[in-house]
Amino acid sequence: MSIIKKYIKNKPMCKVTFKLTKEEAQSAEKVHIVGEFNNWDGLATPMKKLKNGDYTATVDLKRHNEYQFRYLKNNEEWDNDPDADKYVSTPFGDTTNSVVVV
Repeated sequence: MSIIKKYIKNKPMCKVTFKLTKEEAQSAEKVHIVGEFNNWDGLATPMKKLKNGDYTATVDLKRHNEYQFRYLKNNEEWDNDPDADKYVSTPFGDTTNSVVVV
């Protein structure tokens, strides 16, 4: 997994590309990135499957903010990103969410 940030000059935005490798996807047929930036909508941001089996998605995020997120594989399995900037506990108390800081 990796996160690439590209800050846009003259705009308060950052293009953040999230990547899940084929190995990390573990033969998932579909992967979505779900988080505060899409109101935790499990269908709002599908990741594109590349020819090599990796998944990727780019999201425009407002700078100087933190966003919690997770990966949702096959609409049933949640994963955090080991390259996240930090992690926070969820309100459910049984897990953590990844956080990207832009």
